[in-house]
Amino acid sequence: MPPAFPERAAWGTASSLRAWQQQALEVYFGTDGTQPGPRDFLTVATPGAGKTTFALRLARELLDRRLVQAITVICPTEHLKRQWAESAARVGIKIDPEFQNGQGAVGREFHGIAVTYATVAARPALHRNRTEMKKTLVIFDEVHHAGDGLSWGDAVRESFEPATRRLSLSGTPFRTDINPIPFVQYEEGPDGIRRSRADYTYGYGPALADGVVRPVIFLAYSGEMRWRTRAGDELAAKLGEPLTQDQMSQAWRAALDPKGDWMKHVLASADKRLTELRRAIPDAGGLVIATDHESARAYAKTLREVSGQGATIVLSDDPTASKKIKAFADTEDRWMVAVRMVSEGVDIPRLAVGVYATSTSTPLFFAQAIGRFVRARKRGETASVFLPSVPTLMGHAAEMETERDHVLDRPVREDGLDDELLAEANRERNTPDVVGDELAFETVEASATFDRVLYDGGEFGMQALPGSAEEEEFLGIPGLLEPEQVTQLLRKRQADQIKNERSRKTGDPRADRTAAEDLHALRKELNGLVGAWSHRTGQPHGVIHSELRRTCGGPVLAQASGDDVRKRIEKIRDWAARRRS
Repeated sequence: MPPAFPERAAWGTASSLRAWQQQALEVYFGTDGTQPGPRDFLTVATPGAGKTTFALRLARELLDRRLVQAITVICPTEHLKRQWAESAARVGIKIDPEFQNGQGAVGREFHGIAVTYATVAARPALHRNRTEMKKTLVIFDEVHHAGDGLSWGDAVRESFEPATRRLSLSGTPFRTDINPIPFVQYEEGPDGIRRSRADYTYGYGPALADGVVRPVIFLAYSGEMRWRTRAGDELAAKLGEPLTQDQMSQAWRAALDPKGDWMKHVLASADKRLTELRRAIPDAGGLVIATDHESARAYAKTLREVSGQGATIVLSDDPTASKKIKAFADTEDRWMVAVRMVSEGVDIPRLAVGVYATSTSTPLFFAQAIGRFVRARKRGETASVFLPSVPTLMGHAAEMETERDHVLDRPVREDGLDDELLAEANRERNTPDVVGDELAFETVEASATFDRVLYDGGEFGMQALPGSAEEEEFLGIPGLLEPEQVTQLLRKRQADQIKNERSRKTGDPRADRTAAEDLHALRKELNGLVGAWSHRTGQPHGVIHSELRRTCGGPVLAQASGDDVRKRIEKIRDWAARRRS
């Protein structure tokens, strides 16, 4: 691999470096390339940006300079071991992904091994001995996993404290617990709280501006849910409206029930969207992220009925899961349905449509899941993710560009970054979840309604019936668009929808409006003002929304009440008035 990409552009090939990768190398070795580099280096780069390519380019350079003699790659999952080995082979580095603790020695033909964090934790003394025998570069893939528990952290420290070089990588470095991540530096801020310090950071926002990742369009669906509890009580709720935590969790569960119409309609809509994207991206694929095995099989059956083609099913306890993922990546098949296996690190660049059909709502899992769809191969590709109108998910979608650091010295549950829930989400699931102590749960009705589109911190569209022309307008968004073109098109589609809605109504336009519709109208008004302010100031929409939230208080827009939104409308109008005066 050459040391630089001539144009220093964001785009490269397998044998070239993207601009950020070259810049990170310059930070490591110095701009003149003559520095030996630090012992520890933390690189935080958004999923899909090319962390593996950067790490292997750095490894190749360290080997060539004889600064290291061996390489150890630590991964979260078994599948990623093989993925690392395949990528390393393309740049002349031989990594053994089949190494087991019981074999001890590594074959002479290999430069090193790829193992999981769990493998290291099982025999840290063995790995320490291997590290001491040769000058070793240790690459920690998704290093936040090294803090999954005190025992894992202790094992990682014991095993790799003698390492000559340690390169830590992460796309989502934040955690909820206060266990320090081994070999990561922390700095105390003015508030007395210690936060992790990355040596090089490349976030989703800059990556999107560079064209390295795809823009993500989130299509949210609400709907009427009715279910029967174990006690025989029949309850009802509507996704997207203010609900208690219990109501929301049960309505969410009803929506994801394969027997209900909500999932059937969302899967059908997602398949239509995939067909549209395939006009511009012929091999575009779709991924349904399911919670449990039973649901995954049912979703696959629905997709066969919808698309006329079978779906690849990847289950967490399937010994052939890695082969299935690789086979799907190398074909032009339409759909994969997976439990657990593709939430982090798996590289299937052709994935362009996702259905978030899991009850897991932690920011860490959400970020990892969405990272499966952002890997761009050429400019203009867009990704589309379908999800239920649940406030927590809407908030995550609205804050795609937010960068977080691992924070120590604070309450464990701050910001809802719950890693215990993430671990729970990633364990083997054979049967559906239960809600509280209710072992019996029967979905009576689960209907879907197109709610809105979330993009670049803004919301577009109004509620539309399944199969309506309004829904079709958003499902038919072209697959090749620059980020600015996506925004322009969404504004136009929303304006057309509002115009058509007005033409249908007679008399008082607010007479039959619900509270939810009022809130939608307020959000649209605020988004229109934010768009105008962005045009005037040049600030991104997400930055403006963040400043309004900081000034006026309240949650992110997707979770904000009507009063919260009105305050922000008044504030941005005040900004505009002050600028004119």
